[in-house]
Amino acid sequence: MCKNSSPAARRLRAGRWSEVGQIYLVTTVTRDRLPLFEDFDRARMLIGIMREDQARGSHQTLAFVVMPDHLHWLLQLKQGALSSLVGRVKSLAGKRIGRAVWQDGFHDRALRREEDLQAVARYIVANPVRAGLVAHAGQYSHWDAVWL
Repeated sequence: MCKNSSPAARRLRAGRWSEVGQIYLVTTVTRDRLPLFEDFDRARMLIGIMREDQARGSHQTLAFVVMPDHLHWLLQLKQGALSSLVGRVKSLAGKRIGRAVWQDGFHDRALRREEDLQAVARYIVANPVRAGLVAHAGQYSHWDAVWL
């Protein structure tokens, strides 16, 4: 947990809940916003970890983008707790890279059933375009979506 966060923010994170079947948008940031995932192999390694965890049945990834200094991940939780899933993926990435990769914690938002998941997925994969990294999403290598 970030020691600079407000007491209200700490209480909110402490009260985080997860529900199997729920769809979440998760964002997590690298330590000191270092662009560790500018490196192609590191970005692909993180994607591989997410896919390995999905294969074990913990979640279904609906969309993601690995940015140089953060990850946006739209997923449906299939088993366990969201914090365990995110913690496991972050921990494995750190171990494989061989250094502290992530800031403590993560931001999550449970999506309401009536939200347009396709629009959320498009917003996620357009992140590199909005950041000025590429002219269109097809030029960026580190994203995927179940549908667009």
